[in-house]
Amino acid sequence: MAPSETTLYQGSAEISASHANTNSITSEKTLGGLAKNDRGGEQNGGRPQNSTTERKPIEEGKGEALSNAEKKKRAKEEKMAKRAKEKAKQSGGPVEARGNQKPEVQGEQTRRGSIGPGPPTPNTKGQQGHHKRTGSVPKSIPLKALQAQTSLPMMSPKQSSKLETKKVALFGHLYGQPRRTTIATASKDVHPAVLALGLQTSNYVICGSSARCVAMLLVFKRVIESYVTPPQNSLPRHLTTHLSPQIEYLVSCRPLSVAMGNAIRWLKVQISNVDPDTPESRAKADLREAIDQFIRERITVADQVIATTASDKIQNGDVILTFAKSNIVQETLMEAYRKGKNFRVIVVDSRPLFEGKHLARALANFGLKVQYSLTHAIGHSIKDATKVLLGAHAMMGNGRLYSRVGTAVVAMMAKESDVPVIVCCESIKFTDKVALDSIVTNEVTPPEELILQGGSATALSAWKDSPNLQLLNLMYDVTPTEYISMVITEYGSLPPSSVPVVHRISTNT
Repeated sequence: MAPSETTLYQGSAEISASHANTNSITSEKTLGGLAKNDRGGEQNGGRPQNSTTERKPIEEGKGEALSNAEKKKRAKEEKMAKRAKEKAKQSGGPVEARGNQKPEVQGEQTRRGSIGPGPPTPNTKGQQGHHKRTGSVPKSIPLKALQAQTSLPMMSPKQSSKLETKKVALFGHLYGQPRRTTIATASKDVHPAVLALGLQTSNYVICGSSARCVAMLLVFKRVIESYVTPPQNSLPRHLTTHLSPQIEYLVSCRPLSVAMGNAIRWLKVQISNVDPDTPESRAKADLREAIDQFIRERITVADQVIATTASDKIQNGDVILTFAKSNIVQETLMEAYRKGKNFRVIVVDSRPLFEGKHLARALANFGLKVQYSLTHAIGHSIKDATKVLLGAHAMMGNGRLYSRVGTAVVAMMAKESDVPVIVCCESIKFTDKVALDSIVTNEVTPPEELILQGGSATALSAWKDSPNLQLLNLMYDVTPTEYISMVITEYGSLPPSSVPVVHRISTNT
């Protein structure tokens, strides 16, 4: 072959000195140093010297294309080194390498500072950057910073398995991410008012389905007020997207109630109905006014109508028994007292929230005669009751009552004693979902709430160290329709079987 047709390749720094003196390779589509290594290997017995299993470590600062097998091997070795480093850090000892990990690879990891889930792929220009597929983290971010970015602290496999054994298997599908109690790791798109509301609902500062729904809508008013439509976007399309991180944050603090879900769906429909040609200031003002009207009609006025209707059911000499605390029940009892009716109230309460204490205190300060007891005394308290008034978290599509846990026990005891059970519930709490029990759908709250808070230790203080002890703290239960005598809504008094009809009417208007 003529010298003009011969292409000479000079050995790079990636090629060892043993191959630097090999003959020139005359190929028009060779791949540089790799092809030269392969040719040189053929001269040495027909076996490539730089195979996958015998490839020397890549020198720092110089790039070389890696095969798929090498990438997988590198990823496995770095993952093992990362686990060993985390384990040694938790135990306070030095970081030891695995037995099957080569010292060269350990040194490579130390120089690169790779702590991501996948190996950082070196580029051909000798510069280290982000992995395009696995999203590797640059070496400037330490391990502690990555741990701070997650909502849960990193746990050892032993701690993780110990935590799993503390979950009740029957309700295992209800255990999700732990309830958020701080604003750490919250999205930058979340409005400050939403951050505050999430912490208030998580700590039960704002409790109750209607109260949480009203607070959420008022916060969304502030979100809409401060919202600015980005360029090349329209308000009806982008505002719905802007509300998504706000809703996700609230869900992470505590699951949404049925009323909150209905209100969110209504608000999204209102946003989608905004004319894109409407000026932004006018559109936002209309949405805020619609929210105020929704709160006024579906909650405030509805509560007044229900309280007036339910108070007419109370007669002189009645003994009204109620469970926990419901704002609509409280308004009903106060309305009946304003009408001059003479009756007394029995408030039955339960742990861990003790909401009935607030109801008993409010009624006593208002002038009513109040008796307070816990659920273990329901058998004695129901003997004096003439009517039972209950609030609701939701009314299901099959007419069952979804309310604070313990409500079903009170309704069952009332049914056995032939005491009528009256449920006061706004139509915004109606849903077409069907509930046959309280296992499929429920809210599992932190089990630590069941432990009495105080200076002295209790029998449950060390429950996490007891291998055979599990704590279950459910928020709601389901009351069958046969235990409910009447449901009072803003549309009037109706049997539980008419709940789906009223729900269709309320959602279509």
